[in-house]
Amino acid sequence: MAVARSFQEYVKSKCYNRLYNAVENYVSDNWDSLNLYTRKVRRIGSVELMDATIQRVYIEDMPEMMVGFDVCMELELCVHEGDYHYDEMDVCYPWVRIRCAGNLSCGLDGFTINRIGPYNKKNAPLNSMSDALVPNIKYDQLEKIATDFLTKYYPQALKVTRYGESPIPVFPERLAANLGLKIMRHRIRKDGSVYGQIFFADSDAELFDSDTDSTKIFHIPKNTVVVDSNTCLFRNLGCENNTIVHECIHGILHRKVFELERLYNASAHSISCEVFGGVKSAVLQAATDIMEKQANQLAPRILMPEGPFRAKASEYIGRFMREKNTDRPNEVMEAVIIQLQSDFLVSRQAAKIRMVELGFDEAIGTFTFLDGHYVKPHGFKKGSLKWNQTFSISVQDAGLTRFLNKKLRSLTANGDYLFIDNHFVFNDPKYVEYNAYGCTDLTAYARSHMDECCLVFDMSIIGSIGSYYHTVCYLNRMENDYTIKMEWNEDCIGRLSADVVKNHNARAKDIADMRKKMIDDPAKCLQILVQWCGTTYDQLSRETGLNRKTIKRIDYGETIPKFGTALLICFGLHLPPAISLKFLQVCGYDIKGTNSKEVCILEALTLMYMDPVTDIRDYLKTYADYDLPDTKSAEEIIDGKKDKKTQTCGVHNM
Repeated sequence: MAVARSFQEYVKSKCYNRLYNAVENYVSDNWDSLNLYTRKVRRIGSVELMDATIQRVYIEDMPEMMVGFDVCMELELCVHEGDYHYDEMDVCYPWVRIRCAGNLSCGLDGFTINRIGPYNKKNAPLNSMSDALVPNIKYDQLEKIATDFLTKYYPQALKVTRYGESPIPVFPERLAANLGLKIMRHRIRKDGSVYGQIFFADSDAELFDSDTDSTKIFHIPKNTVVVDSNTCLFRNLGCENNTIVHECIHGILHRKVFELERLYNASAHSISCEVFGGVKSAVLQAATDIMEKQANQLAPRILMPEGPFRAKASEYIGRFMREKNTDRPNEVMEAVIIQLQSDFLVSRQAAKIRMVELGFDEAIGTFTFLDGHYVKPHGFKKGSLKWNQTFSISVQDAGLTRFLNKKLRSLTANGDYLFIDNHFVFNDPKYVEYNAYGCTDLTAYARSHMDECCLVFDMSIIGSIGSYYHTVCYLNRMENDYTIKMEWNEDCIGRLSADVVKNHNARAKDIADMRKKMIDDPAKCLQILVQWCGTTYDQLSRETGLNRKTIKRIDYGETIPKFGTALLICFGLHLPPAISLKFLQVCGYDIKGTNSKEVCILEALTLMYMDPVTDIRDYLKTYADYDLPDTKSAEEIIDGKKDKKTQTCGVHNM
């Protein structure tokens, strides 16, 4: 933990004597302006300064290395009676405000005192910098600060080019040159934990030397940005560009933090930024978090300035929709983001996040990375999701959330919702279809109306990452050192259309009627289920890999299927969960969900029953370490009569 650096404490030690003398002179000539109140003294004759204490320091950012600072001092005044008939005295404690300005580069030597006057809460100045000299920046000021930054150092990037013309990107090395910074590419740490480091002063610093596979002392000139291109190479070009701009922001906005550090520690020379956030340097730790926040927020706004970026995003959406002859923005959002990524020299995820920040909600459902693959683009009604909500959830999160939330489990237990492409989607032909590969998929309508047919989940961060970074985490859910907790939001269930509700009610009645027909006989159950599903034993054999003879022996009542075979029949017939569980019970198996394998099997029966058997087999193998019978074991059956006593499906049965 770094030693805390306080500008107020520095002012107390550096400036106190001059401030005291100035206040002493002010009290001598202007005590009557302090509105002194005393109960003992009837008429004030004279006032004497006994002591003064610095209570507060308000800091104003000024050009170059100048700072303005208003010092609020509490005075201890001895007040003497002015009427010679009385010999009284009292002590008063008024506050005064002293407006000063000084240069940090010379340690505030020769600082000026510009005005002294009474202090009250109404005239207290607003801080534009923290006590550690970090600028105070509100979220709604970020766009203006980024624009002002570019206006001063890279104005051409603010030009909104005409339709069909490419925007003018920010070339980071050119920006650094405009700031008077030099770029040096070199390995910083062996483990690649540091992306970049800015050196404000000449330094002999330890950097990793690839040739000797050890750290080595290198001389770094002042105003140099060291970028670990090797680390950035494993990411993308946008990563290196973002790193350079990130360090440039430190160089302009946070130089005074460094100068304050040097007033305490003359050996300080740099600020380094680690891969997973946090500035590791000899500066106040609380201040480093804010500096990282500011650099992280401003870098994409500088690389993708609001005016040009918004104009090109709108242009590409319109153009690509016309070229594809579609009225659904989500269908072209991948192409839009890829084009913006190329134009502005940033990463794909950075372009996506910037679009969302500027109000293009359609980008939220694009390039979502879950379970080792990108979820297909999807869209929804604007305003349907809050910044910490999503329709997309991983397989493990889906299972865990259903297990922990009884209401969600109840809502999805009857097969009304399927888990398709990382979404809980309402099971209706309007929203669910089979693709060319025979797998369940969302319809084009569903992908453009996710708010109507999909469940919503609230996201929260578990880990040490700062809350300001949450939006980025939620939009870029790749593997990281933090964990995102998912909770179902039961208030965000979409409003289904009348035709969907009608289909659902008819389907529910059909399922209920079928359950009544399923008597306690596996053979007869199999016969009526095959007929109900409109299939044949040959089709069931091809779907499941079960031997045709095995199926016929069950049909003839000669054998009772083992648990794995019964499961294959349920999956091969794509039976709704209520029908599957009934068939398994008829066969003598009752799944209680008392262990992880049973929980996963229930998940498959409940949410994946319309999927191909091969996909279900892969799911159970991956998440339950359970193998459904393959073609070679298709003959697995139990000879003999069925035991009328219901068996419990436990681990030993699997």
